[in-house]
Amino acid sequence: QIEEATVASIQIGFNNGSLTSVELVQFYLDRISNFNPLLHAVIEVNPDALRQAARADAERCSGRRHRAIGALHGVPVLLKDNIATRDALNTTAGSFALLGSVVRRDAGVVRRLRRAGAVVLGKANMDEWANFRSFSGGGWSARGGKGRNPYVLSATPCGSSTGSAIAAAASMAAVTLGTETDGSILCPASLNSVVGIKPTVGLTSRAGVIPITPRQDTIGPICRTVADAVHVLDTIVGYDALDAIATMQASKYIPRGGYMQFLKKDGLRGKRIGVPNGFFNFPNGTVQQMVYEQHLSTMRKQGAIVIENLDIENLSVLLDFQNNGQLIALPAEFKLSLNSYLSNLLYSPVRSLAEIIAFNNAHPVEENMKENGQTVFLVAENTTGIGASEREAISQLNKLSANGLKKLMREHELDAIVTPNNAASSVLAIDGLPAITVPAGYGKLGVPFGLCFSGLRGYEPRLIEMAYAFEHVTMARKMPTFLP
Repeated sequence: QIEEATVASIQIGFNNGSLTSVELVQFYLDRISNFNPLLHAVIEVNPDALRQAARADAERCSGRRHRAIGALHGVPVLLKDNIATRDALNTTAGSFALLGSVVRRDAGVVRRLRRAGAVVLGKANMDEWANFRSFSGGGWSARGGKGRNPYVLSATPCGSSTGSAIAAAASMAAVTLGTETDGSILCPASLNSVVGIKPTVGLTSRAGVIPITPRQDTIGPICRTVADAVHVLDTIVGYDALDAIATMQASKYIPRGGYMQFLKKDGLRGKRIGVPNGFFNFPNGTVQQMVYEQHLSTMRKQGAIVIENLDIENLSVLLDFQNNGQLIALPAEFKLSLNSYLSNLLYSPVRSLAEIIAFNNAHPVEENMKENGQTVFLVAENTTGIGASEREAISQLNKLSANGLKKLMREHELDAIVTPNNAASSVLAIDGLPAITVPAGYGKLGVPFGLCFSGLRGYEPRLIEMAYAFEHVTMARKMPTFLP
């Protein structure tokens, strides 16, 4: 079935002649045409996708290979609409304000995808401005409309990488890319029953991606399986001169031979996994409480050492300060980063945050100002750079993180902590820590939930081992049900 085809099975089809890239792209274009009016997962499709697919087929048939054809050659990829492409597609973060803007070049991760022979299928819907306009959330953008959960249409699909997760779940693309600042991959992946990898900050280039903050922004895959997500991760990691400091620092974590070697069915054996207090707050007898308990038992049976009732020092203080710190440091970082991005565009209708605010005020109906507003934008516009208060907030966050999760993991020699969905995303965001969420089950009404494995910077190999083994033994994911 092409609907649920993995990257590996797609390549088998390509190689044995039972499938072409053109046929695969056409299949996804038809899926988008059929399902997007219901789900609002895709903002626009690439008019050049079929031509790119034909070129991939020709390369495969001719045998003229400048390099070995990799796993993503000829495979369609859907990109979140804040990831720049230098082609016929727009890059707007879901906003009409950037419609028609022209970028100088592909984003760093897109350059790597194209070099691998991937086909850029289109742009996925998202929380407009990555939910940093007003914290309204819910997967709405002016250009894409409101995304809908393909399992239970009335349930939240979460954000901000909403469309990427919906599209992966509903087989509207083979693989997708999302971005995360705090929960934006982990939440929609969990609630749409797909796999999301939030890489260590700097492992993937942020160049050409509409920013929020360089401290926390990261780009990662959202796919139906751990193996597919790891194929994508292998392709997009690495040094980029246009995001030099972060990618240079994180490149030391990239293992020789890549990440696919860590897809081990016994990947849970011997792993020390912590279960911190304060996250699994589900009442006794609920589906989530029973399923998560069962999963912890399964991990033990698979040879993991599961340590429960661990306390992250000052967790409530850290979460409170992260929420409040976001209102101190993040708006200033956002204004600086966004204005820098806008100034580097070859053409744009708006050149600053102030001009975007003015655009929204001038187009209140299209931008749904009455319901969503732009509170965060206004706070950000009133900032004047990184001053003493911002530096103090960042310093406090770093101290709380060092004495919190990082201290806990080192004291107990943990390979990972497990938490539900994106519950720990703020704890991870502060220090740019990685995580993988895997489908875990479905609530009483059929709404999906996930299990998140997270660790210290550079822990991707062991997280992949655990996530892959967990996925293999539980086989929790089901196809979407489209329940009302």
